[in-house]
Amino acid sequence: MDLENTINKENLPKHLAIIMDGNGRWAKQKGMLRAFGHENGTKSVRTTVECCAKLGIEYLTLYAFSTENWNRPKVEVETLMKLLVKSLKSELPTLQKNKIRLNCIGSIQHLPESVRRELFEVIEKTQDNDRMTLTLALSYGSREEIVSAVKNICDKVKNNIISSAHIDESIINQHLYTHNLPDVDLVIRTSGEHRISNFLLWQIAYAEFYFTDVLWPDFREKDLYEAIISYQKRERRFGKTSEQIK
Repeated sequence: MDLENTINKENLPKHLAIIMDGNGRWAKQKGMLRAFGHENGTKSVRTTVECCAKLGIEYLTLYAFSTENWNRPKVEVETLMKLLVKSLKSELPTLQKNKIRLNCIGSIQHLPESVRRELFEVIEKTQDNDRMTLTLALSYGSREEIVSAVKNICDKVKNNIISSAHIDESIINQHLYTHNLPDVDLVIRTSGEHRISNFLLWQIAYAEFYFTDVLWPDFREKDLYEAIISYQKRERRFGKTSEQIK
């Protein structure tokens, strides 16, 4: 069956977020070092990004490196940072060809200078692309993001920039890293784990979830299509009854 042709292009998730999990286990199954898994995981990133752009998904956010990932062995973190720089350099032509704009969220200031330099260069070069926005969550933690937003709002209240009486969801949204992104519609997590892992906790309030046992380096177009088809079979009620949304 041609899964792509079974997808309803009028009912795509506007914002798709993916927790890319399983690189290490994939490498271990093959008797290789974890770095081998991360290297092969970049192929799945390229496939997924191009496929999402082709389908017409407007926003794709990838959980590339969490705040907790800094606690991994030093050699693995260094390998991931080098791989990130290499990928940014090599994937720029793909982003330009597909008119994809690169964006990033997280505590970017904690990344090595070489990574920040390459990251900001690609962001600048792709800023006018308008087919899809690809957001990399780097040194990202949702709780940290929310704490930062609360602190910024408190400072503005203290300095009479905003009134506490006027604080609502839109005010909080404006102070999140994702202030320029819509809420997430669909979250995919690979490798069989059923956790959120501190990812976009505020933004996924009404998102649908899709969990697959496929390890990230094995994730291909077929797996993406199956996730979207599953999403399209669901009824999103946002607190209403089925009758109200028909």
